[in-house]
Amino acid sequence: MSDPIAAGGAGEGTRAVRAGLPEPVKYEPTLPGPVFAAHFHLPGEPTGPYTYGRDENPTWTHLERAVGELEAPGLDGVETLVFASGMAAISSVLFSQLRAGDTAVLPSDGYQALPLVRTQLEAYGIEVRTAPTGGDAQLTVLDGAKLLWIESPSNPGLDVCDIRRLVEAAHARGALVAVDNTLATPLGQRPLELGADFSVASGTKQLTGHGDVLLGYVTGRSGEPMTAVRRWRKIVGAIPGPMEAWLAHRSIATLQMRVDRQSATALAVAQALRARPEVTGLRYPGLADDPSHQVASRQMRRFGCVVSFTLPTRARAERFLEELRLVDDATSFGGVRSTAERRGRWGGDAVPEGFIRLSVGAEDPEDLVTDVLRALEESAR
Repeated sequence: MSDPIAAGGAGEGTRAVRAGLPEPVKYEPTLPGPVFAAHFHLPGEPTGPYTYGRDENPTWTHLERAVGELEAPGLDGVETLVFASGMAAISSVLFSQLRAGDTAVLPSDGYQALPLVRTQLEAYGIEVRTAPTGGDAQLTVLDGAKLLWIESPSNPGLDVCDIRRLVEAAHARGALVAVDNTLATPLGQRPLELGADFSVASGTKQLTGHGDVLLGYVTGRSGEPMTAVRRWRKIVGAIPGPMEAWLAHRSIATLQMRVDRQSATALAVAQALRARPEVTGLRYPGLADDPSHQVASRQMRRFGCVVSFTLPTRARAERFLEELRLVDDATSFGGVRSTAERRGRWGGDAVPEGFIRLSVGAEDPEDLVTDVLRALEESAR
């Protein structure tokens, strides 16, 4: 009998609950505990899978299989590598694939750390071009590129590009394509099914969902590009701890429930904000009138947990955050407890002073909407 999970035929909830689990063994736990080992028994020639703790670990293996089953269900020749953080995963792709004289295309409106990455790439003699995510603007700077980096939806502005269109254009020019899938999660979109070579994400966010793990991963088609990523992980040593990997795998079991609840509540919050006169620049790809909705609907199955909008001034935004009772003033996103922040406090993002990034958690939708609307009223006084 074929395995419906391995074949990609199981439902997403079933797949999330059972992803990466080993075959049942009598009297053994369904999810084995973390393996804390720097080295393994290794008599004779090193022919087995586990030799040294920087190279492989059984706990990573279970998690990597789980992520691969979510990112590319039913696809053959795909592998996943886990890393110590999302930035470790991002760096592994960029620095393993690019050499001096190469050209990379990055989004100009992507994650805040990308300008730092650009500076480092340019220091190594790599040309970096940028263009916004919206309107598929990266198409205009693709000629001669070795690697196209896509972030869709973008963070924090929530623009969306047509991933398949950009992938086809990049491949026609001989470029590899990596998609940052952090905000969407594998239950929101599957970049490899859209043709991308790499799907990269921070597992710190909604994938694990509890705000207690730093983790990243790269899923890609087997071959030299992924071999180079693995080699980079070995050289740099950007590996996750076994406990973090085990916690991440445990958390994935509830991913579908969390994503469905958070996406539905995010839409409810966005709809409530749409009626507020002091709110401008409201973005959520799930809104029917959002500029990205049409493209997002073609490639996304869920629209994520993040809503962004702008209040008239920095002071108003800060008062709004202070008045919230069910939303923590914190950075990051994707957790079961709602968070929000005035994104401009960090610098680096091209956003207005009153720009708010709101990450919707798993609270009751009515309670969260009420809290947000109350905080808006109170902040106006």
